[in-house]
Amino acid sequence: MSTTRQHPPGDRGHESDGEGPEPSAVEAPSRGPHGRVRTLPLGSASGIVPLARDFTRQALYDWGWLPAASADRRAAAEDVLLVVSELVTNACLHAEGPEELRVSSDAKVLRLEVSDRGTGQPAPRTPHRAGRPGGHGMFIVQRLCLDWGVLRTAGLPGKTVWAELAAPS
Repeated sequence: MSTTRQHPPGDRGHESDGEGPEPSAVEAPSRGPHGRVRTLPLGSASGIVPLARDFTRQALYDWGWLPAASADRRAAAEDVLLVVSELVTNACLHAEGPEELRVSSDAKVLRLEVSDRGTGQPAPRTPHRAGRPGGHGMFIVQRLCLDWGVLRTAGLPGKTVWAELAAPS
């Protein structure tokens, strides 16, 4: 787990790419030839976890991850949706609810970010007990992702929990 790795300011751009925003969402490309970013405000939404999954699934369709041509590509998309569910659920259960979901992609990595108002530090439960209900969220994130961590802004409440998964080949 990495909690200190940060992308440089401006690493995920804010210019419109001409595709047009979705309802309640904003899309802008990141720096890079294939980079894209979608943002979904979640603060006052109901049914937040299914909403976040549907939003992410639509981005995967729009960015060519879905429909998947192979079992490996299908598994990669399902991993992304599972990680979104876990990050958003953790924000609901442990951090006063999520404020925003950000999904970004370039040719190599898909990055998920969930911002919340919480002060806690997410961590996989140790020791992990596979046979017990609950407590698997960050363990799943750790196992499925290339890297993950927490970003905080000095002087501001809350945090952003991020996770990166490899783009399908």
